[in-house]
Amino acid sequence: MLKEVFTLLLSNYTDDSKHVKSLWREIEKKHTKKNRYYHNLSHLEHLYTQLTKVKDEIQDWEMILFALFYHDYVYNILKQDNEEKSARKAVAVLKQLKVEENRIALCKKIIVATKGHNTSKNNDVNYFTDADLSILGMEWEDYNIYFKQVRKEYKYYPDFVYNKGRIKVLQHFIAMPRIYKTDYFYATYELKAKENLQQEVDLLSK
Repeated sequence: MLKEVFTLLLSNYTDDSKHVKSLWREIEKKHTKKNRYYHNLSHLEHLYTQLTKVKDEIQDWEMILFALFYHDYVYNILKQDNEEKSARKAVAVLKQLKVEENRIALCKKIIVATKGHNTSKNNDVNYFTDADLSILGMEWEDYNIYFKQVRKEYKYYPDFVYNKGRIKVLQHFIAMPRIYKTDYFYATYELKAKENLQQEVDLLSK
């Protein structure tokens, strides 16, 4: 499905099928690396499904899609600049495709926003970061799979180090007045997300 979505998206900007295939292979290669247990193609599919639910509310759907494909392009748990590097890749691709500068800037803003998931003045950014966090509000069975996959991505850290850092992140989200910035995602996932996060904290604290 994702390949078809990407190919259709690129068809609005280029008729160079070889270039499109090359770009897709890069994305596929990055997201199928052995160390990607959560930040993989399944995550992109989940994100796409969530975003389609609010498509009518989004102003620049195509930049949302470009951000989707490139927001985790660079993913190294030992680095703190994954989002910035991913954004730089997206910008380079969009410039090749002769996309307008203001739209490139939007795509970059969306990708970088996934670092802190803070509220933006641009609602396209808010919809994207909310969709990126939607996994937090899934049913416990799905959330349980998610946090175990995240743990695998950080497998090089011993439990006493990982658990302390993870609990700090989880408590940060729990303490937020609201995790989700947009009304749709707040109404749909907020309560369940807070429950899931607290349940994980309780498990890690044992």
